[in-house]
Amino acid sequence: MCGIIGAVSQRDIAGILIDGLRRLEYRGYDSSGLAMLDDKANLICLRKLGKVQFLVNEFKKHTIIGSTGIAHTRWATHGQPSKKNAHPHISEYIAVVHNGIIENHQKLRTQLKKLKYVFTSETDTEVIAHLTHWELQKGGTLLEGIQRVIPQLHGTYGAVIMDSRTPGILVGARSGSPLIIGLGKDENFLASDQLALISITRCFMYLEEGDIVEVTNRKVRIFNQNGIEIKRKLIKSNIQYQDNIYDKGIYCHYIQKEIHEQPDAIKNALADRLDNHNRVILNELNKKAQNLLSKIEHIQIVACGTSYNAGMVARYWFESLSGIPCDVEIASEFRYRKLAQRKNSLFITISQSGETADTLAALRLSKKLNYLLSLAICNVIGSSLVRESDFSLMIRAGIEISVASTKAFTAQLTVLLLLVAYLLRLKNKNIALEHDIVKALHVLPFRISSVLSYKDIIEVLAKDFFDKNYVIFLGRGDQFPIAIEGALKLKEISYIHAEAYAAGELKHGPLALIDNHVPVIITAPNNKLLEKLKVNIAEISSRGGILYVFADKDAGFVNSKNIKVISLPYVEELIAPIFYIIPLQLLSYYVALIKGTDVDQPRNLAKSVTVE
Repeated sequence: MCGIIGAVSQRDIAGILIDGLRRLEYRGYDSSGLAMLDDKANLICLRKLGKVQFLVNEFKKHTIIGSTGIAHTRWATHGQPSKKNAHPHISEYIAVVHNGIIENHQKLRTQLKKLKYVFTSETDTEVIAHLTHWELQKGGTLLEGIQRVIPQLHGTYGAVIMDSRTPGILVGARSGSPLIIGLGKDENFLASDQLALISITRCFMYLEEGDIVEVTNRKVRIFNQNGIEIKRKLIKSNIQYQDNIYDKGIYCHYIQKEIHEQPDAIKNALADRLDNHNRVILNELNKKAQNLLSKIEHIQIVACGTSYNAGMVARYWFESLSGIPCDVEIASEFRYRKLAQRKNSLFITISQSGETADTLAALRLSKKLNYLLSLAICNVIGSSLVRESDFSLMIRAGIEISVASTKAFTAQLTVLLLLVAYLLRLKNKNIALEHDIVKALHVLPFRISSVLSYKDIIEVLAKDFFDKNYVIFLGRGDQFPIAIEGALKLKEISYIHAEAYAAGELKHGPLALIDNHVPVIITAPNNKLLEKLKVNIAEISSRGGILYVFADKDAGFVNSKNIKVISLPYVEELIAPIFYIIPLQLLSYYVALIKGTDVDQPRNLAKSVTVE
């Protein structure tokens, strides 16, 4: 989850490192730091607690010029957020930045203390620095030293190491945590995400599991886990670099901007995927994929967080629309239990970043099982999940900077619904239903725009939640996972404890929580479950509950003493789940503003969860 950038050049790289850290701050913002070699090969290290801007302010107090350096922005695992725990970690002439978890760090720490090494932090990363220093006393180059260190490390790591005695060289290693190489003219780079480097290069190579790389300004040498020098594929990124990528425009926060970008994000997800005959076209899936998809009898979806909630919605669609049985499981649970294999099963992973550690591990586990094929639903081209899956469908949501996902969620749902329609035709099922789905998807961006126009009403509504510490969300059918996602958004950015329940489950326990202090938020589209939902609302109302009902304007709800109705425009039932999350996103945003929280970088969280 931490952000890493390293550079070897013939020019001063301080600006490159700092700009890269700014672009990587979504990966962690507990602390940050950089280490550079000046023109006399002196190792200079700056570290600061808090966001990258604090490091920038400190850097301005110094005159540091160098052509070799590494930098890091941290999401704390071992050791609380503090200056002493910030990276890089130093052992005399060795500097290390690291993303991941060294599981045997305590054992290594004990061994190193016996060798008279003094630890100044609580981190697992510091053992890498001291262990490298120890190994290099035995002789050899930095690369050779790291090749001896790596077998001693158990766990996950994306690490970059620098030795002040040999300027102009960086060594990187990858196991379970992403690390990429950026190639330039007379300069080369390492980073945990191509976003850190996209302003200075479009040429990348992705390290695979077990790879170790030696980088100079003119040469890159990659070795696999057996120590054999190998080549990795050169990939030219098509991400459009924008100087104003961090420009919020008319918006106050990235999450606000990204909520309002959803109509365009959905248009991007649909582009070139719908033809003039109301059919879905997925050119990413070749004849082999089409042949296998036509044979599937079961779908297994694995994901985490918001992506898991998207999978839960998709389960309703796959089963009710295409008639294909579907299971959805949290990746961290899937990978650690004994599995019962289904026949002719499609394995779908969903991830915004494509680097989520548990989801990647689940995909790798699926390769050992008898799944028909694996399909990634992802936002990042070239990510580990995309590269390691048999096939992928990109959601094309664009760069999402806010930690709490909004536009990626609705783009994921859009692509999943496209896949449902595509399967209907491949399996020669209800072609008329495919046409209905396509017609609904055509108008989806306009439906989202219409509900976004209710932002002023929702902003006023948010004031009711200023003094609330607990909120309940309810939904029925495919609105149940939308209730879960709504509760997650409120938790993430406002820090209010929110829980979601299936509305029909009220009588089995949750009804005991109802009183006149706990707001209950319900989404109520005009569908076949509406009358059942009205019964649940009556149960809450009769017990003095405070209700906020986001309802179709024709659903027949009226305001009363303890029921506040937010009447929303018509939306087709097929796309109602995508539509109804929008007001819940807006509500969470405005409640968080009232609470005064950091809506874009919530405490304790990071965007890309690359550790267990």
